[in-house]
Amino acid sequence: MATWSGKWALVTGASAGIGKALAEELAAGGANLVLTARRLDRLQDLAGAFAEKYKVRVEVFAADLLEPPASQEIFDFTRQRGLAIDILVNNAGFGAFGPFSTVERDRLLGMVQVNCGAVVHLTHLFLPQMIQRRSGYILIVASTASFQAVPFISTYAATKGFDLLFAEGLAEEVKPQGVRVCALCPGSTESEFREVANRSQAPAVHHRQETAEKVARVGLEALAAGKSYVISGTRNYLGAQVQRLVPRRLVTSIAAKLFRPKD
Repeated sequence: MATWSGKWALVTGASAGIGKALAEELAAGGANLVLTARRLDRLQDLAGAFAEKYKVRVEVFAADLLEPPASQEIFDFTRQRGLAIDILVNNAGFGAFGPFSTVERDRLLGMVQVNCGAVVHLTHLFLPQMIQRRSGYILIVASTASFQAVPFISTYAATKGFDLLFAEGLAEEVKPQGVRVCALCPGSTESEFREVANRSQAPAVHHRQETAEKVARVGLEALAAGKSYVISGTRNYLGAQVQRLVPRRLVTSIAAKLFRPKD
């Protein structure tokens, strides 16, 4: 993390979970922060805590990435304050559990906007400055769901597959220009994701969740090392690799049994 000491990092979805852990890991390494999420009160509390504990500068900007103009508003905020963003962390995202036909249409379309549209928009806004400086880092939080279709979270898995492929392709494209891009693919993680996604009706999957702090360290270390993607957790890594050896239809069928609603 010392690589980024004194530089500015922008973290979306920074108020909780993996986003909060990523922000704190960066602050602990000496990076200054721009924190953005919907909940201003949480952002302000974190800003005060990080600034006091790690002696870094912290700016906050409340924005809802469900709204397409929010990405431009975040970019304008950094420009108005003269902040050169060296590390862009596209973390904001959410899921929705249940049969596709029963999930509210606006929630599904909003998921595509936040998980994909905002990622593309923010990256397109901040990348040119990084290319001009011939230095920059972009972390995109994907998921182990990126590697296969997952019934009952079909839209979420598809958005995260987009994030993974987008990150891998962009990483190769901008590597000669001094910019590193990495997709972080966590599995089940201790966070608010399950509640937001209404996973309470999903059958319990009995394996240990990783902490958000551990996932954040894995992602940032991979980004600093120049990896185009990283899977957090040995069990998650093996699961993603093994499925390449069996027919895709079989993988989807197994996933359906794991995620089928209890009722």
